[in-house]
Amino acid sequence: METHHIRLTSSEVGGLWANYIADSMFVCVYKYYLTKVEDQEIKKVIEHALDLSQQHVQVVTKIFKEEGHAIPLGFTENDVHVDAPRLFSDEFLLIFTKQMTKGALVTYGAALPHVFRNDIREHFMSCISSTMELFNETTDMLLSKGLEVRSPYIPYLQEVDMVEKQHFLAGWWGKQRPLTAIEITHLYSNIQTNHMGTATITGFGQVAKNSDVRNYFKRGKEISKNQIQVIINYLHENDLPAPVTWDAEVYDSTESPFSDKLMLFMISMMTAAGMGNYGTALSASPRRDIAADYVRFQGEIGLYAEDGLNLQIKHAWLERPPHAADRDQLMK
Repeated sequence: METHHIRLTSSEVGGLWANYIADSMFVCVYKYYLTKVEDQEIKKVIEHALDLSQQHVQVVTKIFKEEGHAIPLGFTENDVHVDAPRLFSDEFLLIFTKQMTKGALVTYGAALPHVFRNDIREHFMSCISSTMELFNETTDMLLSKGLEVRSPYIPYLQEVDMVEKQHFLAGWWGKQRPLTAIEITHLYSNIQTNHMGTATITGFGQVAKNSDVRNYFKRGKEISKNQIQVIINYLHENDLPAPVTWDAEVYDSTESPFSDKLMLFMISMMTAAGMGNYGTALSASPRRDIAADYVRFQGEIGLYAEDGLNLQIKHAWLERPPHAADRDQLMK
């Protein structure tokens, strides 16, 4: 019986294309990490992460070939130099992988509701399932090695209490109410992701070849450090601890393992994830002072992200995503 072939929708093409670009980058990153990692337990995690990225690239390549869609350039062996000296510690590689799985789960979860064909749904569900396995693996290992940073403990509620005053929403002046558990969650998480970004960008700033890329990384580091300090103050005002930095996990090498194109893309990807994190935190933070800071943070990194895109365009590193037809141009 002949079956009708269903074309890919714009959301399916866009999701697969972004999946290919990101995972082709991670293939390069984990190939390098695999040559440097010394801890045999962490090595197994890196191997697992590399295998997943390679599988995702292969699946998307197969689908695009069957559809007659161009295979993205993404990132290739020209973007990685596995013989370069080590830039990050084994512990950083594990922490980095945990943070990347968190971002991937958000990305795949956002893509899945907008895909329709059964094979594409199965692909993204498989991505979520396999990434959850890697997330659990990295979390268990971080805990076993004493590297996982838990969020602060707070007292258990002994009784139900209803909010009766508008002061619950207040901010800026006078005595503020204590932070809610959800507010603490997002403040703590955003410090952790910023610490990861700061450590990553510190390493990349040491090895980037182009001066404008190096200066861009330096600027990003300062933005991140300033935002971290604002968030830490909220925790300290409530006598809560803040997570430690990971800057010490960056080695002093000045020989780059990656192309400037790859490093700039990774920082752009992490910046975009940061904007999403702040948006989620904003929606869950009733206090006006905290919400106002999240809005300001989004504005700061939004401008930073735009400058990053301009740098990619300047150096001809920005691959144009799938797009709608320009009918006006076609009718000329």
